[in-house]
Amino acid sequence: MNIRSLTGFLSLADPIHDSDLRALRDLVDAARADFARADLPIQTARVALPALAQTAPRDLTRFARALQTACRANAIDYAALGALPGDHPLVEAIPTALAATESVFCSAHIASRDDGINLAAISNAARVIRALADSTADGFGNLRFAALANVPPHSPFFPAAYHDGGAPAFALATEAAPLAVDAFRRAQNLDDARANLVGAIECAGEAMTRCANDLAARFGFRFVGIDFSLAPYPEESRSIGNAMEKLMGNRFGEHGTLFAAAFLTDCINRATRSVPRTGFSGLMFPVLEDSTLAARSSLLTVDCLLLYSTVCGTGLDTVPLPGDTRADALAAILLDLATLAVKLNKPLTARLMPLPGLRAGDATHFDFEYFANARVMDVNASAVRVFGTDKQVKFK
Repeated sequence: MNIRSLTGFLSLADPIHDSDLRALRDLVDAARADFARADLPIQTARVALPALAQTAPRDLTRFARALQTACRANAIDYAALGALPGDHPLVEAIPTALAATESVFCSAHIASRDDGINLAAISNAARVIRALADSTADGFGNLRFAALANVPPHSPFFPAAYHDGGAPAFALATEAAPLAVDAFRRAQNLDDARANLVGAIECAGEAMTRCANDLAARFGFRFVGIDFSLAPYPEESRSIGNAMEKLMGNRFGEHGTLFAAAFLTDCINRATRSVPRTGFSGLMFPVLEDSTLAARSSLLTVDCLLLYSTVCGTGLDTVPLPGDTRADALAAILLDLATLAVKLNKPLTARLMPLPGLRAGDATHFDFEYFANARVMDVNASAVRVFGTDKQVKFK
């Protein structure tokens, strides 16, 4: 198992200087050595800022470039600008800022349990997705943008990561799908499968917590927890879809997938009771980042991915959509995702990827280490009447 990222959370203001990231660099250098000794290599180092509305740089593109430069000077691989309120004026600047950078991410809030569903924010987020599809090569900019529904601070996974604005902090994100593949490969029944996976997560979680607590004490950072999500990588031995197919005997997307998703989520919850948790700590179904999900993409719909998210993970992630998907259809999808997040009081995100020039059923042709090629999924959505009338909707 790998640690997908060590994400630092810092309050940086405009203008950004290289020295602002020096303390995080020192923490990361020590962490790489400590976790390597525990056979838990760190793949990437990242930094996430508070909600941009708190700092409101005048020129978001210039701010994003300066952040990217400072990160490169300090061996930080990726940066998140923070999460904007979806109805903030700066949202309009997100596509230009992301198109002008290579390693900077951003997100926008569209709903929360307390405030309800923000219809204006949903419309704005849909327009950002559409603009990134049109302005970046192959629509690839949408890899670095997400709409957030009911997502609190300190998730270490991007693009959802943002800081609460307090003292410096860090969190760990896991790439733990291999634990499930191995656990279910060795299992003779469901009891074996559960025991194998719970034991593997507990062992890794204890080792990670010990190292992280020591680093926090040495460097003066808050350790805010582990997002022990079973995140995959696009090869069979690290595919969450492969693990689930071993468990249920059917292909991912067929009946039984919902049960398997709930079963794995229950294993994670059992195993992480004594581990400091943050973020999602569940299943991730990124269609383009998992070789099995990509291979089964012709079986999948946006609706079934939404269904699976009710019992497990992050929502809609790296979903390949037709290149001509309109902003109002994207908004309709975001509306349903926001509704689930608010009604179920769980964090969900949407990272939707309209792919220019491709239609439903077409094969993707990415030449990217972290993507597996899939079939473009159909969009069963069109304009919804509620947009343009009410601005916010709450449920009791």
